[in-house]
Amino acid sequence: MRVLVTGAAGFIGSHLSERLLARGDEVFGFDDLNAYYDPRLKQARLARLIPHPNFGFVRAALEDQAALNAAFADFAPQRVVNLAAQAGVRYSLENPRAYIDSNIVGFLNVLEACRHRGVEHLVYASSSSVYGANRKLPFSVEDGVDHPVSLYAATKKSNELMAHTYSHLFDLPTTGLRFFTVYGPWGRPDMSLFLFTRKILAGEPIEVFNHGRHSRDFTYVDDIVEGVIRSLDRVPAPDPDYDAMAPTPARSSAPYRVYNIGNHQQVELLRYIEVLEQCLGRRSERLLLPLQPGDVPDTYCDVEALQRDTGYAPSTPIEVGVSRFVEWYRYFYQV
Repeated sequence: MRVLVTGAAGFIGSHLSERLLARGDEVFGFDDLNAYYDPRLKQARLARLIPHPNFGFVRAALEDQAALNAAFADFAPQRVVNLAAQAGVRYSLENPRAYIDSNIVGFLNVLEACRHRGVEHLVYASSSSVYGANRKLPFSVEDGVDHPVSLYAATKKSNELMAHTYSHLFDLPTTGLRFFTVYGPWGRPDMSLFLFTRKILAGEPIEVFNHGRHSRDFTYVDDIVEGVIRSLDRVPAPDPDYDAMAPTPARSSAPYRVYNIGNHQQVELLRYIEVLEQCLGRRSERLLLPLQPGDVPDTYCDVEALQRDTGYAPSTPIEVGVSRFVEWYRYFYQV
């Protein structure tokens, strides 16, 4: 297939592009290489893809409608995976307009391009953050998600609503994937595993919010990519079991689906740090702090729907995933 991947120089996007190329797909990457975190890491990821004969790339932002339309016109993708976005819960408190520009305006541009170019299937990144103030665990796609606690989460919920509108009005098949705390080699420097590793190796104290007592559904990047590809290959149709008298966020009379994609394992942050210390062979000095604004105490992913429809089965325990990350980090940064 010809697959256009936005955010191809990003953490998940670069891993996904590699896997698609390995199975014989043509991939066109679209990324603005912005400076939200060190662009050199993005460039290093991209350098692994550029030599492949079936990979093309353009540097531009989703907000640049002309550049996006040109990419669609030149490459004529059959399917699209939209992973480009302004990421990060905490940064959305500091720079909210960046989230509207990239995650709302940019996503509209993607939807319009898919609509007018007859794309077979759009898969896009949502987030576990949409569950916001929900406290019933594990989080299920059948649950309401109307109480976001950060603007980042609100933009991701908006993406789901926008996608449904295009599925309903224009018969554009769309699948939204609510990612749960992805980690692994080539990861994002603003994520806890990257921050903790750098500071522990430098002999600096690590900031542990909520006194380390919150939990996350940590999901290894290879498991995430497997789920993305399985979703990409399964084009949704209208749900025959949809009941307009009892609607849920996961079902629709349109060719639309939303899935959780995670590890289906709840791990306390203190245990995550303990595993990292074992892999590094060093103990950490911890600054115990309260929960940050915009964060939620716990996430836990019910992946039953994705397993049922695609056979998705995450299999990487944190002991293995964290070890692989540390091995990559020491190699890449020579420490």
